[in-house]
Amino acid sequence: MSVVQELCGGQFRPMLYADLREVIAIEKRAYEFAWTEGIFRDCIRVGYHCRVLEVPHGLIQAYGVMSAAAGEAHILNLCVRPELQGRGLSRHVLGHLLDLAHDHAVQTVFLEVRPSNSHAVRLYTSAGFCEIGLRIGYYPAARGREDAMVMAKEL
Repeated sequence: MSVVQELCGGQFRPMLYADLREVIAIEKRAYEFAWTEGIFRDCIRVGYHCRVLEVPHGLIQAYGVMSAAAGEAHILNLCVRPELQGRGLSRHVLGHLLDLAHDHAVQTVFLEVRPSNSHAVRLYTSAGFCEIGLRIGYYPAARGREDAMVMAKEL
């Protein structure tokens, strides 16, 4: 079995508080403006769909966080270990979140993405998301703030 097959063959499971040390370590390596432990704790506490992709030997390779209510879902975070990016894991996590949304009778899935994150924009566009708006100054950036592209997909 190739490394990619092994990684994509990992199992999704709910994110636990015990996972947060590893999740935060991945988050800090992947993003200049990483989520804090408190944000992840709050997402788990309120019952958001927090999922990790874990390979057989137990390491978390990727994770996603999504809220779902009243026919809508919002993908809040999707992250892959930096050393494993470019191997299809983001698409795998996105597919899992979309499956969860479908299972919860969601009609529309929303997300925000930095326009400068061209890899993520391409992923979401190829998965059927369309740009529906712009949030001005939404994200912190090295020089002030960066806008967020708002995208949506009908299920």
